[in-house]
Amino acid sequence: MNWTSFDTWIVVVGALCALACALPGCFLVLRKMSMMGDAISHAVLPGLAIAFLVTGTRASVPMFLGAAIAGLLTALFTQWIMRFGNVDRGAAMGIVFTTLFAVGLLLIRRAADHVDLDPGCVLYGAIELTPLDTVSVGGLDIPRAALVNGGVLLANLLVLTLLYKELKLSSFDPDLADTLGYSSQFLHYLLMTLVAVTTVAAFESVGSIIVIAMLIVPPATALLLTHRLLPMLLLSAAAAVLAAVTGHLGAIVVPRWFGFESTTSSGMIALASGLIFLLAWLFSPSQGIVARRFRRALDPPPLSNTETETT
Repeated sequence: MNWTSFDTWIVVVGALCALACALPGCFLVLRKMSMMGDAISHAVLPGLAIAFLVTGTRASVPMFLGAAIAGLLTALFTQWIMRFGNVDRGAAMGIVFTTLFAVGLLLIRRAADHVDLDPGCVLYGAIELTPLDTVSVGGLDIPRAALVNGGVLLANLLVLTLLYKELKLSSFDPDLADTLGYSSQFLHYLLMTLVAVTTVAAFESVGSIIVIAMLIVPPATALLLTHRLLPMLLLSAAAAVLAAVTGHLGAIVVPRWFGFESTTSSGMIALASGLIFLLAWLFSPSQGIVARRFRRALDPPPLSNTETETT
């Protein structure tokens, strides 16, 4: 295996992307809104396409604005359909994200006829190519994707640090948050905006499909290991970085076992996330299947009625 600076940057971009996704993903999992991440990651496509068609550029600011607006509209439309259509949250999200996703694909196909805008890259990403698009910072060439994902990570950290107590309270008890003067509705839409911006930052690297794994799987893994929010955030971040490193290594090494040169790193990162979740599901000290069976084997069997009477 020949490790190069390209491989290092791919891992750095993947880790920054996974970290940026894992932080808001924890609150999605806690709020039982995991599918909202799926909905927003698909529904921001029309926001991206419209931003490009209006401005004629793929610059970060217009794309972020388009994604944020589309993410907010997704949350708003979902709430409206739930309230006025008398349908459950899952059905409402399914209606909204499939419709907006289809509109986005049509608009992207239209844009792709005029510029180099690949729908496949939007769907699946091209993390292997990110080291080629660099920006000079202090004489050092840094991949633009690393700067974008790193900036989003810092923004997410800033928001979560400033509003940690409010987001925590609104996630576990929104009625109490409203009573204490913290608008749970505002915090909900702020979280949706963070998810939308984080998703669009990850598009170029991992696409709108793999980003779902980065949003949900590390937080779900952490939730198997702890029921406290701060440790959950830290464990989710650790699982995200571990998945990025092992995923890229797996993309280089594993295909050669089967006679292939390599495979997509973003896909292997998602697979590594799933394998880490599997290990937590099996061996978590509190909730793991193996641990529960071991404790059950150590517990004495309950006494029968006859044994109880004799005693």
